[in-house]
Amino acid sequence: MSLKTNSKALADDLAVPGSTANLGGGFDTLGLALQVYLRARIIEVKDDGGAKLTVVSSTPPVTGENAVERAFEAIARRTGRRTPSVSAEVVSDIPMAAGLGSSAAATVAGLRIFERVAGRVSDGVLLEVAASLEGHADNAAPALHGGLTSVVDIEGGEPQVLRWQWPEELRVIVATPSTGLATAKARAALSDVVSRKDAIFNLQRVLLLVHALQNGEYDQLREAVRDKWHQPARAALVPQLGTMLALEDREILGAFLSGAGPSVALLARRDFARLEELLKLTYEQAGCAVTVRTLGVHQSTEVAAGTLAAAHGRTL
Repeated sequence: MSLKTNSKALADDLAVPGSTANLGGGFDTLGLALQVYLRARIIEVKDDGGAKLTVVSSTPPVTGENAVERAFEAIARRTGRRTPSVSAEVVSDIPMAAGLGSSAAATVAGLRIFERVAGRVSDGVLLEVAASLEGHADNAAPALHGGLTSVVDIEGGEPQVLRWQWPEELRVIVATPSTGLATAKARAALSDVVSRKDAIFNLQRVLLLVHALQNGEYDQLREAVRDKWHQPARAALVPQLGTMLALEDREILGAFLSGAGPSVALLARRDFARLEELLKLTYEQAGCAVTVRTLGVHQSTEVAAGTLAAAHGRTL
């Protein structure tokens, strides 16, 4: 059997949000889904039990192993279900190697395509497979569940996800330098040992961040997203990181490295256009090309057509 779906409207496409991870001190723990998306369209399904996904076109092009295909085949092996062969097209607005969860979104897209053709899979299994492919679950969790999430690795069991309230009025202004940064390189910069003092510093601020967000205490956010664990070690790899973290403005509520970088994220609740111009000017003065976006938070597991239409924010 062959099912053609080329005529499906955008509203019927599968879409997965990008994300920002760590949010300061929450290394490999906290993640936040953002309104920037990878979209996939199933164009053919062959009921042959092949258990294989082929991405026939990808924008932008992907070199090497395709994470969407890899995830589909991994979940097929994990569930052992008889699964058709699938062809799909992929278009992503999430910049690659930018610290915005492009790899996790591609992985989750492969899992979601599998569910479309083979039936529902438990959230725990989906996250387990995503984490095994990604090496950590902090970006995969918000891509699967939306909103602000934290993950807990359970020895001998499936990883668990906690969802936290994210205030609707808070936006994330993301500055992405033109030069990418591979996650493997960013991780290689980290020490295997963290001092007790720095570990306590980060634990205190992660708890402060969750408390501040749940209680609307925005004046606490600048301190709550400070980090002594991974950001100092990555400063030499990320253009303008120190400058951005120290940027003073009455409307900047906090600043942090987005995932492994090189994107830097700022939190704000108003005056977005002016802050975008401030960020752009800061990078331009240092001779660094940059793309700046103001992004809302993607709050649910599903992506509505209206969300996609308004998802791109401003780009400078």
